Amino acid sequence: MSEHLPVIIQGGMGIAVSNWELAKTVSLKGQLGVVSGTAIDNVMARRLQDGDKSGNTRRALAAFPNQEIVQKILAKYFIDGGKAPETPYVMVPKITLDQKRDAQEILIVANFVEVWLAKEGHDGLVGINFLHKIQMTTAASVLGAMLAGVDYIIMGAGIPRELPKLIRQISKLEVGSVPVDVIGGPAAQTTINPLDFVPAGTKIKKPKFLAIISVDVLGTYLARDEETRPDGFIIEHNSAGGHNAPPRGKWEFDTNGEPIYGPKDIADIEKMKKLDLPFWLAGTYGSPERVKAALNQGAAGVQVGTLFAISNHSGFSGKTRKQLLDKLKSDTLEIKTDVKASPTSFPIKIAKLEGHTSTSEGFAARPKLCDLGYLREPAISETGRTIYRCPSEPDDQFIKKGGAVEDIDGRKCLCNGLMANIGLPQVRKDGYVEAPIVTLGSDIEGAKVLLKSHPDGYGADEAVNWLLSLV
Repeated sequence: MSEHLPVIIQGGMGIAVSNWELAKTVSLKGQLGVVSGTAIDNVMARRLQDGDKSGNTRRALAAFPNQEIVQKILAKYFIDGGKAPETPYVMVPKITLDQKRDAQEILIVANFVEVWLAKEGHDGLVGINFLHKIQMTTAASVLGAMLAGVDYIIMGAGIPRELPKLIRQISKLEVGSVPVDVIGGPAAQTTINPLDFVPAGTKIKKPKFLAIISVDVLGTYLARDEETRPDGFIIEHNSAGGHNAPPRGKWEFDTNGEPIYGPKDIADIEKMKKLDLPFWLAGTYGSPERVKAALNQGAAGVQVGTLFAISNHSGFSGKTRKQLLDKLKSDTLEIKTDVKASPTSFPIKIAKLEGHTSTSEGFAARPKLCDLGYLREPAISETGRTIYRCPSEPDDQFIKKGGAVEDIDGRKCLCNGLMANIGLPQVRKDGYVEAPIVTLGSDIEGAKVLLKSHPDGYGADEAVNWLLSLV
């Protein structure tokens, strides 16, 4: 791996918004391109069911070190010429604590494919982003990314204390494990044995690990022990896109219903410097001036998400991208931190776009169901069984499983909405087509600047050039 530290880390956004094409473009510019590992198993399965017309997925599959697994996946999901538009996608197995082999296989292979495509044909740096909140997929996903030679693993939306150890275990072809929180019971463990999926002697490079944090207290906690110490930090301000850390202390809200953050929610940069680990700043750092300011503060660079999400190289469908560009050009794009939208306990920033479930009309039109299940949480039922529940599933089901009524109001299905963002919406048997829901950060000024000189949209390469123009 190249030892130079990138100045720009392109954010790992949504479900395949940070796809391999975006990451590769940024990597080719000498910076850290990042793919999203969230729900990538369903993304790959749907690309195959749409016929993989570019052949990219099958080309990457041909490089996977266990072709017996590949042939099983192709037999189940690949449709030559693509499925009919009105035909629902075949789902991949839901991940559970007691993980079935076919669920692990497609997770491993899909993460491999996305990283392999991003790294194909060059020696630039490529990373992958995971959510700590989605614990049950972590072990298999990390193995898949590492088999493809990923250079950086990045994780946020929680406290990723177990990742350094997991990465070390997998790099040595040892059994890796990840603890999983279980509501009403002790933590469980998910494990992965690399030798169950690839031949002995397979070489796996050990990537660097960056933990996404919001405050220096968490950085100090992770850095104090070798078992939990990352190779660096991304310090996210609450203006960053996606899931934000909740405010510390008592929650208060402004007139728009958005949470108010205070001084306790801001990382002390001087304390971060004393940890002697590189760090990058994120959240409203998407301009040349802010990049320069971060470097002057002692940061290795910045992580930028929204500027790249809006670029022509991201995974948004053409329709969704046009909506975003039209709103930006007319200065009418509204982004709100919604404390109820996500089934998780984290606030999340949502862009209000017509026809999306971010609007009251779009939300009301969608039948409540949970079939992708990435944000489900395991819990112990009254009878002692392990069950899985999500506030976005039908209300009666959630309550029957022991969920609280107050956790239901306003919860949106991020899993299905984010799949629709990238042109892979599920089609229901009654004809309902899942509507998108776009998550973005608050910092959209950089996109407005670039659109003035690139009215038809700008590329990720042009975004990199602009960000580095004062460095």
